[in-house]
Amino acid sequence: MAKSLKPKRLASVGIAIALFAILIVLSQPWRVLGQDGVQTVINQGTTPRRFEVALIGDLLYNPKEEAEFPALIADINRSNAAFVIHDGDIKSGATPCSSELLSSRKTTFQTFRIPFVLVPGDNEWTDCHRTGDDPLEQLTQLRKIFFGTDYSLGQTVLKLERQGSVSPVSPSKASLSKSNAKFALYRENVRWVYGSVLFVGLHVVGSNNNLGRTPAMDQEFQARNQANLAWLKDAFAIAKAQNLSGIMVVIHANPGFELPPDQRTGFNAFLEDLRSEVLGFDKPVMLVHGDSHTFGIDKPLFDNQNQRIMRFTRLETFGTPDVHWVKAVIDPSDSSLFRLEPIQVKSSA
Repeated sequence: MAKSLKPKRLASVGIAIALFAILIVLSQPWRVLGQDGVQTVINQGTTPRRFEVALIGDLLYNPKEEAEFPALIADINRSNAAFVIHDGDIKSGATPCSSELLSSRKTTFQTFRIPFVLVPGDNEWTDCHRTGDDPLEQLTQLRKIFFGTDYSLGQTVLKLERQGSVSPVSPSKASLSKSNAKFALYRENVRWVYGSVLFVGLHVVGSNNNLGRTPAMDQEFQARNQANLAWLKDAFAIAKAQNLSGIMVVIHANPGFELPPDQRTGFNAFLEDLRSEVLGFDKPVMLVHGDSHTFGIDKPLFDNQNQRIMRFTRLETFGTPDVHWVKAVIDPSDSSLFRLEPIQVKSSA
């Protein structure tokens, strides 16, 4: 007859089992039922060092693209991408602006199984004057519909830090956002850490960043530009303090690296500060944008000796009429950190 376990041994076995269960849980991203009934990833500290990200932009402009977009969603959902970032322009500039359209787009984006992060484009609000709508009123609706919570969209979501938020994604002495409160309006400016990379979304849009059309729009630009520059500076300070592997900055606008300053007045301050921060950060930096609908990868930033800064890469994502995406493979063991692969989607429409 087998001997029964003694109470002390039973207790030891119980403790061992409990510790093993805790280790299993800690080795996985925690998921709990979060806002809107979706699962929320709340343990981004356990994310893998090597991972993939899906990058899209300048979609959806017309009924043809709306018919093709489900194939793109399905393709990304089948991939190994950890999350997807849309770098702006979720409608055409000729499409009337309305909160109903924004809500419809949000519903579409919720069909991504992975987290979905939107960075605003000019067609969402700046260019609404083209259809007789009020840009600032539309901007208010855009913020309300897309940026009202501290979570991404998608069926699984990321916890985000938005400008003006009091609780950072990763509590740290390097959160350096003491002045955040005065920029609380700009919740579309966002950041999060995944793996060992800091992702930063900035509200920098096409149409010269809303500068030079009316006095009211110029005032809007000046205030938002201050918020953008503060958020950009904070991002590099955090990446340095946390010894992160690199930074991906996402905006909508093509800021015109190759243009003379008098032809890109809405972007000069951003480009100057970006160059300064990159020079002070001796690790890879990638700028992702859309706007001109021409897929391309280059290195357009130069140092004080007019030498190309090789650790800085610019990616322009696909845009209408191309309903495709770019896979960014992020691997800290690779000296370049970011490897980019254009993915063609075969439409079933």
